[in-house]
Amino acid sequence: MSNKLVLVLNCGSSSLKFAIIDALTGDDQISGLAECFGLEDAKIKWKVNGVKHDASLGAFSSHREAVEFIVKDVLGAHPEIASQIQAIGHRVVHGGEKFTQSVIIDESVVQGIEDCAALAPLHNPAHLIGIRAAQASFPQLPQVAVFDTAFHQTMPEKAFIYALPYKLYRENSIRRYGMHGTSHLFISREAAKAMGKNIEDSNIICAHLGNGASVTAIKGGKSVDTSMGMTPLEGLVMGTRCGDIDPSIIHHLVDRLGYTLDEVNNLMNKQSGLLGISELTNDCRGIEEGYSEGHKGATLALEIFCYRLAKYIASYTVPLGRLDAVVFTGGIGENSDLIRAKVLNLLEIFNFEVDDERNKAARFGNQGQITTDNGTIAMVIPTNEEWVIAEDAVRLLK
Repeated sequence: MSNKLVLVLNCGSSSLKFAIIDALTGDDQISGLAECFGLEDAKIKWKVNGVKHDASLGAFSSHREAVEFIVKDVLGAHPEIASQIQAIGHRVVHGGEKFTQSVIIDESVVQGIEDCAALAPLHNPAHLIGIRAAQASFPQLPQVAVFDTAFHQTMPEKAFIYALPYKLYRENSIRRYGMHGTSHLFISREAAKAMGKNIEDSNIICAHLGNGASVTAIKGGKSVDTSMGMTPLEGLVMGTRCGDIDPSIIHHLVDRLGYTLDEVNNLMNKQSGLLGISELTNDCRGIEEGYSEGHKGATLALEIFCYRLAKYIASYTVPLGRLDAVVFTGGIGENSDLIRAKVLNLLEIFNFEVDDERNKAARFGNQGQITTDNGTIAMVIPTNEEWVIAEDAVRLLK
């Protein structure tokens, strides 16, 4: 059989992204999103060979109902595709130190994902619900877990240990884990190809920029440092997350301003970042629109976002020693020529020269170099995490 199709499931706390991917080519036959679980307007939309569809899931539907709808109504309408599915691939945000690579799911893996739930309380429980639903709907197919944290397990201790009492790491696994590993892995491979280099001889910095954002230093195809920490809150300014702050601010909010710890957690994860600074929106498109109209909050949010990102990129030349390229990916990284130009202009010391025409052309799914041929390379590569998940699923079946 020429096709090696994998159903990829990415379960969020109240949503489920899905796609049927050809592991050989990366092409998706079907893709879609079910969202608003637990609400009256739970719905699903999907695309088959470019044709869009949508439907209501019924009030207060969950991951289970969404998977059942995918099986019965989406795949049921396309048995020629459904019959070729060889495995189910699940994106799992946190695998702790237990999972350093993708694995075929059995009960011990399920227990391991549950053990890591405290490190990703919004994500891992949702992944488990999706895994159980998929096992019920596809009992004959192998299920594979692909972990966002696995790619970063190559970081040395000096990069992932916090300057806390060491026993907190030894006894409680408190350390930097990093996220977006599947995306960073894909980008490192594609960047090496684009530069005509072997992955073992390529040193890149990958900026995955979306509502969640992270930067990773990748040396010889391996992660050596990354900006997200034990949780996705550390690092860059994000859509609603604050990123790096003075930890004593938490003490000040609780003891001096009367916040509860739950309120602080909500503030830092859901009310901060671009939204908190701009007091306008967490959507980067709205921030850029406000910036163009002279909105003070949007302008400040954009400047802080770019400044923090540039500082991280500059610092990650330290573990690399030699920088071959900076690569932008993710929704913002792939589409915002304004942010890319601002960041690279802040990195003038590294001899980046933005080519305006190339920068504008590398948007909306287009990839390519965005700097002149005279200086250091910066490029845009659209990420494809689903393809990595599909590849890993097929590889493990062998």
